[in-house]
Amino acid sequence: MPVRLQIRPVLTLALPLIAAELGWMSMGIVDTVMVGHMDHAAMNIASAALGQVLYNTLAFGIAGILLSLDTFLSQSHGAGRYDEANRWLYHGLILAAALAATLFGIIELAPLAMRRMPINREVMQGAIHFLHALNWGTPALFLYFTLRRYLQAFNHVRPIAFALVTANLCNVFFNWLLIYGHAWGTIKVPALGIAGSGFATSISRLYLAVFIASAVWHVEKKHNYGLRSMLRHFESGRIRSLALLGAPAGGQIFVEISIFGTVTFLIGTMGPLPLSGHEIALNCASFTFMVPFAISAAAAVRVGQAIGRNAPREAASAGWAAILLGAGCMAMFSIVLSVFAHPIARAFTPDRGVIAAAVPLLFVAAAFQFFDGLQITATGALRGAGNTHTGMIVQLIGYWIVGLPLGYWLGFRMHYGAVGLWIGLCAGLIVAGLALTTVWHRTTRHMQPPVIKEAPAG
Repeated sequence: MPVRLQIRPVLTLALPLIAAELGWMSMGIVDTVMVGHMDHAAMNIASAALGQVLYNTLAFGIAGILLSLDTFLSQSHGAGRYDEANRWLYHGLILAAALAATLFGIIELAPLAMRRMPINREVMQGAIHFLHALNWGTPALFLYFTLRRYLQAFNHVRPIAFALVTANLCNVFFNWLLIYGHAWGTIKVPALGIAGSGFATSISRLYLAVFIASAVWHVEKKHNYGLRSMLRHFESGRIRSLALLGAPAGGQIFVEISIFGTVTFLIGTMGPLPLSGHEIALNCASFTFMVPFAISAAAAVRVGQAIGRNAPREAASAGWAAILLGAGCMAMFSIVLSVFAHPIARAFTPDRGVIAAAVPLLFVAAAFQFFDGLQITATGALRGAGNTHTGMIVQLIGYWIVGLPLGYWLGFRMHYGAVGLWIGLCAGLIVAGLALTTVWHRTTRHMQPPVIKEAPAG
């Protein structure tokens, strides 16, 4: 099947997911903008940066295990086995509960290690308050993440987009309410500062989970997929299958996010000003990344559904269509970041020092956009085909063996500072993008129609 014939179906699935992912990332941007307009902007943005990067590194690495649901649910849907998909969802929810409890405990204990880091004490204290408030949204985050995989595997993506857009409105309101504090007669809401931003995000995630759960109930009522019957049998073998396939996917996300976490820590040792500039650039790079990330999810679903129908050529075309779309979008974002770097930085804060620290990093981000689009969409296509190991290996090499040593040398030995560390990230993304696209090319040449096997009963 020609690639051009797959562009429209991939886009049809991806566009609502793009809106959803941009809505998701907008929460972090709103948090940064809100704290960036408080007094001592550099200090507060730096605190938010540390809190967000630590939480996201752990949360999305652990939650990434649930990405195995993309493979099992989409292939089951493609084969027309709704009962099989429902059983995968049931066991995914059980796994999600265990993973959420694990993350919640880790985040609560994190300050014991954070206070030992060689970073400004005031910045670190703000990060701890922010992180503690953010952690209350962990159970809701994992419930949303799991139920969302079911909806998108069954091609019901519009509720996901609507949920994220409205959740952003919720986040803006509660940021305004809780960060600065307000009073209406006898009703007084205390100003919680940076912790208020964390609580606002937690409340928004609770809203997300409730909305998506309601959407799943509505979809079941309308289409009668048989979800009511999924609670009949617990099979430990399914939990094991989800974990074994999902662990490399979660590992890949952890490898990718943790490199940014490590760079954040290293820049944090340079002081609040470079760290605040890093946070602005990271928010922008993460925002643009959400577009190919959504296309990647669509690729996993389309490839998985085609494989479930025993249509390997269709699967290959869907994967290439997603890669072309993702890389093309990121090439356009590269131009935007290059041309509008100064206005973008000024939108976050009026602080001239912070703006000056952010602009050079935005130029580096512009340089790696195209390759970031390649690597994440190729990863989604490979995940749909059941390959979750290669991405983790490639990114370990690209980020930790190539990118971080080069960035450290440029940043600390050659005294390029934060810019040097970001150039190292750029090099790692170039390696990952080219390598994973090559792997997908080889995969399509040898793709065989797989068969979904029943998981062994526990």
